[in-house]
Amino acid sequence: MVHLNQPMERNEPIQVFFYSTQSGREPVREWLTALSKDEKKLIGEDIKTVQFGWPIGMPVVEKLDRDLWEVRTILRNKIARVLFTMHAGQIVLLHGFIKKTQKTPVDDLDLAKERMREVKGGQ
Repeated sequence: MVHLNQPMERNEPIQVFFYSTQSGREPVREWLTALSKDEKKLIGEDIKTVQFGWPIGMPVVEKLDRDLWEVRTILRNKIARVLFTMHAGQIVLLHGFIKKTQKTPVDDLDLAKERMREVKGGQ
């Protein structure tokens, strides 16, 4: 019996890709490399939870806008967010940041939306 409020377990994870700029930079990967080993591990575990359990909701994932979600990771003394979209059945990591305010900052949200439009071909 499947309960609708529980994530579906997958045998194969959904593929995850980093958003890439036209010059080939991967801002989320760059952001992650600047974090400590423990912080990277925690964020990676939460992304893996999404890969194997999608669709998944709170407390790991929150929907922010149409086709835009955030992976929510609680670190030792701060909160990390990785904003992502689903495209062609794959997870695309658009933007990562350390959250310093209650609401997601407009600049971070706008940046993720712009990158999402690029990924989806201007849709």
